[in-house]
Amino acid sequence: LENLQPEIRKLAEQLRYEVSVRGKQVGWSEKVARFHFKKNLRRILTELYIRDNCHPFKATLLVWVQVPLWVCVSLALRNCSLGATDPAVQEQFSAGGALWFPDLTAPDSTWILPVSLGLVNLLIVEV
Repeated sequence: LENLQPEIRKLAEQLRYEVSVRGKQVGWSEKVARFHFKKNLRRILTELYIRDNCHPFKATLLVWVQVPLWVCVSLALRNCSLGATDPAVQEQFSAGGALWFPDLTAPDSTWILPVSLGLVNLLIVEV
């Protein structure tokens, strides 16, 4: 979107000139000329977004997926930690791991999970 801004400004100036000329020819009021300018500018912007495949909604799409996922994971971790005082839950945590972390109650000595989580968050921010 940032790369399109100079082109959008140039096209908006050109469209403003064309609408003002056409408005004087036909006798449009300022309100009608502004309506035609905005309508045509929206059409031009849509064509640019389609041409360059960069609709502004795509920038917010990650947030709409990430926020609910973050809330669900936070609630799940809270529920797990609150239930960890129960001996049955404690036993399930100590036997329910996988790969290099067979015991979920022990700290991760390899730092694989924290580092990978940090790298994934950095990737999300950079994308």
